[in-house]
Amino acid sequence: MRRSGSLARQVLLVRVGRRDGELHGATDALPEPRYSDRPRRRYGLQRFHRTRIETIAPAAIGPAPRVESPVTDDATVSAVPLLPGERTMARRVKFALVNACTLASLVLGINAIFIAMNGDVRVAALLLIACVAFDGLDGALARKLGVSSPFGAQMDSLADMCSFGLAAPVVVYASLAGEVPTAAAGVAAALVAACAAIRLARFNVSPQDGRFFSGVPTTMAAAVLALMVVIGLPVPGAVQIAGVALLAFTMVSSFPYAKLARLVKLPPWLWLAPVIGALIDVRLTFGLIVVGYLISGPLLWLHQRRTI
Repeated sequence: MRRSGSLARQVLLVRVGRRDGELHGATDALPEPRYSDRPRRRYGLQRFHRTRIETIAPAAIGPAPRVESPVTDDATVSAVPLLPGERTMARRVKFALVNACTLASLVLGINAIFIAMNGDVRVAALLLIACVAFDGLDGALARKLGVSSPFGAQMDSLADMCSFGLAAPVVVYASLAGEVPTAAAGVAAALVAACAAIRLARFNVSPQDGRFFSGVPTTMAAAVLALMVVIGLPVPGAVQIAGVALLAFTMVSSFPYAKLARLVKLPPWLWLAPVIGALIDVRLTFGLIVVGYLISGPLLWLHQRRTI
């Protein structure tokens, strides 16, 4: 190292000298005489004259703080109860009854698929109508018995997907297979399944309106498809494909459709027309009711936009 070192080199030399002194048992180490007055001459600092330059020890850096990972004890984790509220035997029986209706709809839907694959399309359609009845029954019982729960809502959604999102398209495909090309029937059935899945997923995450449905519910769409098969509408296959596609798109539309509770409150004389029409021609009456209900959604939507 050159003699004309900087202040930093001077400090470094002193540190080294002190370290050598400590190794040889010395308690103090001063810089060499030839370097002792260099800081004073260069900077005019008298405080460096024969002054012991203390070593600057780095700040003590302790060990890094230890991050305690949360320890999960399986014994302390409690499962979410399927039935909120008081868990008495009576409420458990009511809860089991409601979910039995949901499972009945699920089982009937699976059997409708098997029967439709064997060629008994009308029997399969009747099983779909039974699915619709059990699907409406479980919700009504849950509200009446006071055992509504998030678990029941999820069970109902899964059962609806099986019965109305899978069984209904299979029944429709089986009924159209002999009248239209197989590819067209497959596309129509797949369209119903896809729209039903979108509709159910949107229903689970959307705020509910007590007056109207946003789009045709899957239960009602499945009922229309099943009744169409049971009645046997005398229309060409192309018209049936168009009707199935239109019904599928209305499930994912944003048009408001009146709920059954609002339809029941209609004046009694309005119910005489479909009853009399069913006695005259059930097929024509059924077609007119379905078309009228599908058109009511866009009409209500236009009416709401005008009143805003």
